[in-house]
Amino acid sequence: MSVFFYGCITLDGYLADKNHNLDWLYQTGDVGETDYESFYNSMDVIIMGKKTFNELEKMENIDSIYPTTENYVITHAESLSARGFVPVNCDIVEFVKQIEKDKNIWIVGGSTIMAPLLDSDMVDNMIIQIAPVLLGTGIPLFTQKEVLKRFYLKEVKQYGQFAELIYSKLQTTI
Repeated sequence: MSVFFYGCITLDGYLADKNHNLDWLYQTGDVGETDYESFYNSMDVIIMGKKTFNELEKMENIDSIYPTTENYVITHAESLSARGFVPVNCDIVEFVKQIEKDKNIWIVGGSTIMAPLLDSDMVDNMIIQIAPVLLGTGIPLFTQKEVLKRFYLKEVKQYGQFAELIYSKLQTTI
């Protein structure tokens, strides 16, 4: 099993503005300029939080956004408004541990999901696109506990106005 974060942040490290709005992202570029399609096709499972799902609900044809993956939303809600998304009310770390070992898991969205996985040393790869935007405040990507975590830079790409940094977890040996 490999756990991936794939997403875009601002130069100052925010996933969204303070109101969870992504207008800054949509006004900066197009997903068609990236390797998104190839990345998505390599994923088996998507996990997101309810706030990220709420943003997806604003899009047309939400039912067809992630058609080939198992899609889970960490939420207290018992049902969701879109087909193809399963609500899950449990600890994210325990949930990920239960997923079959041969699956690739994409963590979509923010720090509520990422922080516990980083704290448990469960994020294997991060593909972070950086948009040439400063928000000054907003929803940060990283809010894990204060402890040193090391990743190594595998690759740097440019897509239009976006820089993409591809990191993998640094494997430690004892």
